[in-house]
Amino acid sequence: MDELLPGKPPSASRTVLVQLMGPRDANNMGYVHGGWIMKLVDEAGALACIRHARRRVVTVAVDRMDFRQPIRLGDLVTLTAEVSYVGMTSMETEVHVTAENPVTGECTVTNMAYLVYVAPGEDGRPVAVPPLTPETEAERQRMEEGSQRQAYRLEQRRRSES
Repeated sequence: MDELLPGKPPSASRTVLVQLMGPRDANNMGYVHGGWIMKLVDEAGALACIRHARRRVVTVAVDRMDFRQPIRLGDLVTLTAEVSYVGMTSMETEVHVTAENPVTGECTVTNMAYLVYVAPGEDGRPVAVPPLTPETEAERQRMEEGSQRQAYRLEQRRRSES
């Protein structure tokens, strides 16, 4: 790395997507397909990393995807993503999903996920990205937890390659 990249706070990456769930998104029981939510989660996570790195990114891992409650046809789905950890070339995003009944206003937390992205350079290899500079104690704690998840991911990769 020729020059030191300036750090960015997690808030600079915050991305919010809102989408109304229609018939093409749901099964015949009126529940939204989990795969459709996974696609939206990946898009929200990628957009947060693009904002952080100011580069195109690719998904390298879905660390965790929890499905807590079903999402119904006609719900407004809100995905909120923010970079939670940054290594030299990798970025982890935390994505929260809520479903809102647009008639009653009732909101339910439905999903949470951690995804990891890298920004490929011209040669296709990951390039350095700006460091994450937490502004609050909660952000520092989240970054430390992300560092622990990254260490675990790397250890799992090392074990699977040996």
